[in-house]
Amino acid sequence: MNPLKRKEKILELLKTKDQVSVKELSVLFSTSEVTLRTDLKSLEKQGKLKRFFGGAQSINSLPLTQSHDEVQLEQRYDMNKDCKEGIAKAAAALVSKGNLIIIDSGSTTHLVAENLAQEGGYTIITNNLAASTALMEAVDTTLVIVGGTYRVKTKSLHGHQAEQCLAGVHADVLFVGADGIDPEKGITTFNEGFAITDVMAKCVQKVIAVVDSSKLGRIGFNKVLDVSSIDTLVIDRGISAEFKRRFEANGVEVIVV
Repeated sequence: MNPLKRKEKILELLKTKDQVSVKELSVLFSTSEVTLRTDLKSLEKQGKLKRFFGGAQSINSLPLTQSHDEVQLEQRYDMNKDCKEGIAKAAAALVSKGNLIIIDSGSTTHLVAENLAQEGGYTIITNNLAASTALMEAVDTTLVIVGGTYRVKTKSLHGHQAEQCLAGVHADVLFVGADGIDPEKGITTFNEGFAITDVMAKCVQKVIAVVDSSKLGRIGFNKVLDVSSIDTLVIDRGISAEFKRRFEANGVEVIVV
């Protein structure tokens, strides 16, 4: 098959399945992986797909904006707002008074913080400045804000200093959001600066992902957490039975609200 025809076939596949791997393309076209990586690179330069390690995905499956710019935190609140509020309320009910809780950056995790602030009685560590504002007046709450490099778009703190703040911490629960979540790939992002989430996960007994269903199946370029690190996923009714089954098969408790 000539290169032009092969590229057309790749784009046709992406219309039906959102993403393809180099390995499956190699088998399908009886072509070397080196050649197929060159094809994908060429198609990416033309703006027809986006590559990730080991494959590529449809431009239409990328989250947030058509230009792939990261959305400001304020804009995220309006995306599936009702679903996020329901998820946050259900997630907050999973912890007990006196728990030591870590809250990662994100709009849904901020909503979790607002729910926790209504009850009070927790010790909370966070890099999420919006969440910390919600918790400042919470009754009987000890609030710890990690230091680090400020990211204006997410209103959160990241980097080596932020990660160092978590050294020696042993907490009960981590609440984490996602740009994208997949039953096999776990939580991924299309942006840099999220190494702190993995550090947080290593500090806790339980990781609770709070994610609305629009993020399902999206796979970013950078790994945030392996699926094996996620204990519970709180998600809205937009999750399909198949996605739910796949998460559960990988040991994730799925709570649908």
